[in-house]
Amino acid sequence: MFNRNRCLRKLAAIASVSLVAGCGVLSDSNPDSKGPIVVGTTSAPSTLDPAAAWDGSWELFRNIYQTLVAYPNGATTPQPDAAKSCAFTDSSNRTYHCALRPDMEFADGHPLTAEAVKYSIDRIRAIDAPSGPAGLLGSLDRVEIRGDLDVFFHLDQPDTTFPFVLATPAMSIVDPRDYPAESLREDGKVFGSGPYELRSYEEGKRAVLVRNDRYQGFAERQNEAVTIRYFQGSAAMVEALRAKDIDLTYRGLAAGDIIALQGHEAKDLQLVDGAGTDISYLVFNPKDPWADKIAVRKAVAQVVDRAAIAHKVYKDTVDPLYSMVPKGLTGHTTGFFDDFGEPDVAKARRILTDAGITERVPLTLWYTTDRYGSETAREFRELKTQLENSGLFTITLKSRPWKTYVVGYQKGEYPVFGRGWFPDFPDADNFIAPFVGEQNALGTPYPASRITKELLPASRRQSDRAAVVKQFEEAQQILVDDARLLPLWQGRQYVAASDDISGGERALDPSTIMMMWELHRKTSW
Repeated sequence: MFNRNRCLRKLAAIASVSLVAGCGVLSDSNPDSKGPIVVGTTSAPSTLDPAAAWDGSWELFRNIYQTLVAYPNGATTPQPDAAKSCAFTDSSNRTYHCALRPDMEFADGHPLTAEAVKYSIDRIRAIDAPSGPAGLLGSLDRVEIRGDLDVFFHLDQPDTTFPFVLATPAMSIVDPRDYPAESLREDGKVFGSGPYELRSYEEGKRAVLVRNDRYQGFAERQNEAVTIRYFQGSAAMVEALRAKDIDLTYRGLAAGDIIALQGHEAKDLQLVDGAGTDISYLVFNPKDPWADKIAVRKAVAQVVDRAAIAHKVYKDTVDPLYSMVPKGLTGHTTGFFDDFGEPDVAKARRILTDAGITERVPLTLWYTTDRYGSETAREFRELKTQLENSGLFTITLKSRPWKTYVVGYQKGEYPVFGRGWFPDFPDADNFIAPFVGEQNALGTPYPASRITKELLPASRRQSDRAAVVKQFEEAQQILVDDARLLPLWQGRQYVAASDDISGGERALDPSTIMMMWELHRKTSW
């Protein structure tokens, strides 16, 4: 029988999941006798080296590498993991100290000391990979170590979000003996200090995780092994779930498959339906002569019908979004709706004609074929239809697989392109800071000096994040006024699982990254 629980509880203030309890008794009293738990996802890693990844690769990293601080189940702020304690040592929030647990080791037996922590952070900045996370360390001046266990992060400005940065899988601790200081590791191997070892890895196919007996941290593993299988699309993934070739799906369920599961078309499955903070948005590249015109950008913002995209393409499994900061986070606004209202072609035409633009505007919209789910192509076809039906635009659609897509937008090749964003940490800062500045996560410089030089620095001085709402509201209004970024929708979290799998209600951290160690098979119902 298909089970579905609509009673959601709060998880880490922003992500909620609730699993279903069934009835009956399983015949096998030993959960591990059925082998590893197999998780399916459409989000394959782009790299195995943390210095090169600011993307969905983090989902694997969280389980095989370790960070100084992370999120135990139920935590909304970072707690010590590889560290035994961490705290700011000064009232200005410019020096952050972490004391490591003693006698830490990597999975290969090499010692994990303060030197390894400093090495890991320094190499991120030294390599400065185009798709890497160096941008997250913008407030870091230098790393100092004292002895084998003490690490001091000296910041060049107050930054109360720095512990959140350290909690991201981007700051995974690597072994100096195995990872070059100024280049990426490319042998396909990993020796981290996380809850699992990476036993084997086939790019784009599977990652085999087994228990790391040398791990020291807060994770209490409920299983001995997990295999992650990577799928190209939702249909094949759901077929594997129904055939019991996998036990659980995470990321990538298509709207149609979600609706089918909700409609009781699957037996012996359960659906986890929870709030999410992932967003989808368009980026306008100022290198393109048309995308550089603010009138063009605002006309697009005036025409785009988010509700139609959510309903027609995603079957209401996502919600329209009118700000880069999603609902559920302190500081969220509805700035694009407040300024533009409902889609209105007449208003869009006036915006263009007032700027002296009377001909159809030619724009090329790019999207990736294999990162954000099976509906991406349909979403962009819907955008093309909406914009062309206005009579104001001529739209060309182009696409690439993620690996080459990333290279293209980093080189500034795309006039307008689609991106998705899963939060690095659950704070409004992380939905603004990564997209602005001369160097940002989008490869398109966006100075926004009022945001980067005044509003964000002011907000980072405050440890009480509820006290910085005004700064975030003003920053969002600047984003609306510039219309360089156009938010489209906010996602939800859907996880489908066999009815003998438990732990899903504990498995998502505040960034909605799955902590595989929380999953286990039920021994009784």
